[in-house]
Amino acid sequence: MKYVAFSVSCVLAFSSQLYSVPATIAEPSATIVHGASNHGGKIESKYDGLSHETVSTLRKMKVTCAGGRKNMFKDACVSVSASLHCPGIQLDYVRYAKLQLIFENKNWHQRHALEERDLVVVVDANTLRLGRMRLVSQNIDTLMTEILEATISYDAFKKIVSGQVVEMAVGKNRFELRQKNLEALRDLNNRVKISK
Repeated sequence: MKYVAFSVSCVLAFSSQLYSVPATIAEPSATIVHGASNHGGKIESKYDGLSHETVSTLRKMKVTCAGGRKNMFKDACVSVSASLHCPGIQLDYVRYAKLQLIFENKNWHQRHALEERDLVVVVDANTLRLGRMRLVSQNIDTLMTEILEATISYDAFKKIVSGQVVEMAVGKNRFELRQKNLEALRDLNNRVKISK
């Protein structure tokens, strides 16, 4: 009986140590969520241990929906998301930026073909041709949701956030960023502390 009790206690002690080890290894990285300011967007900063970079992200924010006077879409909504990628655990240097455009259409045949994914941004009077966007995902449910992404230089991102009027065009679709979108992008840019 003593042998059985001793064996059970050893097994329990050993198994509790096995289950506690992975918990210390797999601790989640710290995420700092910044609340919505006057612009209504949500910004978070998170360290990604796999790619060894700190990413500050402006979450999905609506730009326009059908019926707006400066909107050329019918039965569609457009949202924007952006992220700044800093190497290591720091916010002093931005390696590159990513810009995502989310298109939600009632008609699934309004997808962007490969040759219609070129991103052109007009900032005040300057035109920035930022290249072809890549397809991140495409879901067809009650709405057809298409997410396109462009990796751009930090200098191009700074030009976008410095503009007073910013229009974007992807293929035949064009729209203007609202003032709240520009304020949110500027707030995202202000999260990094670039030394001069």
